[in-house]
Amino acid sequence: MDRKLAVRPLVACLVLSLVAGCATSTQDTAEMANASAAASASAEDGAASASASSSMVSNATGAALDEVLAGSWRTPKWVARDQYRHPKETLSFFLLKPDQTVVEITPGGGWYTEILAPYLRENGHYVAAVWDDKITGQPGYRYDLNKQLRAKIAADAAHYDKAEVRIFDAKKPDFGAPNSADVVLTFRNAHNWVEDGNAEDYFHAFFAVLKPGGTLGFVDHRAKPGTDLQAQIKSGYLTEELVKKYAADAGFVLDGESEVNANPKDTTDHPNGVWTLPPSNQHEKADDAKYQAIGESDRMTLRFKKPAG
Repeated sequence: MDRKLAVRPLVACLVLSLVAGCATSTQDTAEMANASAAASASAEDGAASASASSSMVSNATGAALDEVLAGSWRTPKWVARDQYRHPKETLSFFLLKPDQTVVEITPGGGWYTEILAPYLRENGHYVAAVWDDKITGQPGYRYDLNKQLRAKIAADAAHYDKAEVRIFDAKKPDFGAPNSADVVLTFRNAHNWVEDGNAEDYFHAFFAVLKPGGTLGFVDHRAKPGTDLQAQIKSGYLTEELVKKYAADAGFVLDGESEVNANPKDTTDHPNGVWTLPPSNQHEKADDAKYQAIGESDRMTLRFKKPAG
C-alpha cells in the first residue's frame, strides 16, 4: 500500500479526534463561563443584599436619632447649641447603635444625656459615669453638676428611667466591669484630667471597661500643633498629638478622625482661654459680639478602637 494512502486514514482519525476534543473543550469552557457568571451574579446579589441590609440598619438608626434630637424633652437653650456640637454627625461618626451599652464620662448637667438615654432606652443601656459625691474636698462644681443630673433623671422617668448613674473616684478612675461596654464617650473633659495630672489613668480605665473591638469616642478643644503642655493646661485646649499619645499608650488604635466639630474662626488665642468663648463667655461685655461671632471652640473629634484580638 502506498504510504501516503496508509497515512490518510490516520490523519483523518486524528483530525476527527481533535475536532471532537475542541468541541468538548468549547462546551466545557462555555459551561465554566456560565457557572462563573452565575456565581458572580450570586455574589453581586449577595453583596447588594448585604449593602441594602446595612443601609436599612443605618437609615433606621439615623431615623431613631433624628426622633430623639427632635424630642420635646430637650432643654431649648441646649438644643440651640446643636449648631456647635453637631450631635447627629458626631454620634454617627462614633458608629453609635441603639442596642449598645454606652458609658458617658462626666456628662455634667446632662446635655448629651438628653439624647443618649432616650436613644438607648429600649434596646441598649446608658451609663452616666459621675464623680463620687461621697468623696469630700472636690471642686464644688462636681457636686453641683451631679445634683443637676440626678434631678433631671428623677424628673422624667418616661425618658430616663433606665439610665444608670455610676460613680467613680476621680483619683482612681474605674468605669465598671472589664469588657462590659461597647462604647465610651467623653466630651470636652480631657483638659481637666491633664490639669489634674492623671489623664493616663482615665485612658487606661476606658480601655479596661470596653469590650474587645469597642469604641472610644473623644471630643475636646483643639490646640495648635506644638503648643506646650503648660499652655494647654492654662488655655483648656489640647493638641491632637497629646491625646493620641494617651490613647496609644493605653492600648488603643486610632480608627478615624472627623472635622465635624471644627471651627476655623477659633484662633485658640483668647485672654481667658477656651472659657472666653461661648458657652462660658468669660469676657468683657464690650467684646460679646466678637466672641459670639466666633462661636464655640474648635474641637477635635477622634474615634479609637480597643483591638479585637
